[in-house]
Amino acid sequence: MSYVRCLRGLGSSVEYAADVPMNLDPVDGRPVEMVLDLERLAAEQPDAAWYHPARRDMWRFGALMALDAYDPRDAAHIVSLDEGATPLLDFSHHPVASRAGIALQLKDEGKAHAGFGANPTQSFKDRGMAMVAAQARRLGLAKLAVPTQGNAGDSLVRYALAGGLSVVVAMPDDTPLPILGGVAAAAHRFPDRVELVLKGPTIRESGTWLKEHYVPQGWFSVATFQEPGWRIEGKKSLGLELAEPLPGETRWSLPDAVIYPTGGGTGVLGMCKAWDELQALGLIDARRPRMICVQSAATPPLVRAFDSGAADTTAMEAGSTLATGLNVPGGVGHFRVLRIVRDSGGAAVAVDEADIAAEVARLWRQQPLWIGPEGAACLAALPQLLDRGLVKRGERVVAVNTGSAEKYLPELRHLL
Repeated sequence: MSYVRCLRGLGSSVEYAADVPMNLDPVDGRPVEMVLDLERLAAEQPDAAWYHPARRDMWRFGALMALDAYDPRDAAHIVSLDEGATPLLDFSHHPVASRAGIALQLKDEGKAHAGFGANPTQSFKDRGMAMVAAQARRLGLAKLAVPTQGNAGDSLVRYALAGGLSVVVAMPDDTPLPILGGVAAAAHRFPDRVELVLKGPTIRESGTWLKEHYVPQGWFSVATFQEPGWRIEGKKSLGLELAEPLPGETRWSLPDAVIYPTGGGTGVLGMCKAWDELQALGLIDARRPRMICVQSAATPPLVRAFDSGAADTTAMEAGSTLATGLNVPGGVGHFRVLRIVRDSGGAAVAVDEADIAAEVARLWRQQPLWIGPEGAACLAALPQLLDRGLVKRGERVVAVNTGSAEKYLPELRHLL
């Protein structure tokens, strides 16, 4: 059964009923999160009985998720397309990591690898949208609306169609063509279930359009952080996977640092929530990885706020970047992202567009792996992270590749 006890405002700490289909906290206009009854979970499923490592998707964490795939009442709402359970690749051969003596690993959320789970739209967004679709089905919400820089909309369409839901997707018209084309094709094939709106230049304008034209007509917004903690719960599975025991081992552990490409920042909150819950269950201690949020220098609101000591970001004019998932000019959850980064001893850093492009090209020549531009940005950040002492010799460092380069091919073709 679900162990969700309530919803709670991230800023206000006010608690709300778990089954309220709310958006932002009415007290302060900030996001809410789902709170699990971990004491009851520990008592009813001791010794991590909720953990099912043989299962090859994100639902193997059972009752530690906001819906328990091993309870028929919860499982009836879940539409699993094998999302999650992605590989952690040895990347110590990366030239910067090799010279610096860093045990670098790459969490590959993009292309499928044999023997692992596979995000169906080749993006980490599938973790969040799998939970969004399941929670919407649980609450009987049939019409969902999402503004997106691309991958979130592509993902929600896939899960909405699989789960019998309808969806309207608003995205900038410069969204990478493979993503835009996929949503457009779904809208053409299922016009009664999928609607595409082109509204930009960024996700901010797309969100405003939906709020003004669709939400008043009964569509439920699942914009970043504006659903009641659902995407955080899905992305939490990424943090659980970074902590879970290796095959043949029993000890849960964390890396020394996590390098994460950050737009809205849902994944940062999800990973942190996962680790806090594992600590509450006695599986890890209070030590945390340094969280390093990477943005493009073209649109770096988190970096500006971090460097200035500000408690929150100020919305800025968006630039132009190959890493379109990072082209987020501001975020309602950034205040919490900044707190997590600072508390962990990490940082928010910006990478020049030329360095992102050079890293995409170098990675392709070296392996080739379908590492997306957001993942390449994380690897391109390594020299400055070393210079600033944010990663150090002998440490285990995980960089996250959030999606496949295949979804950006027209923009990246000249680099490959």
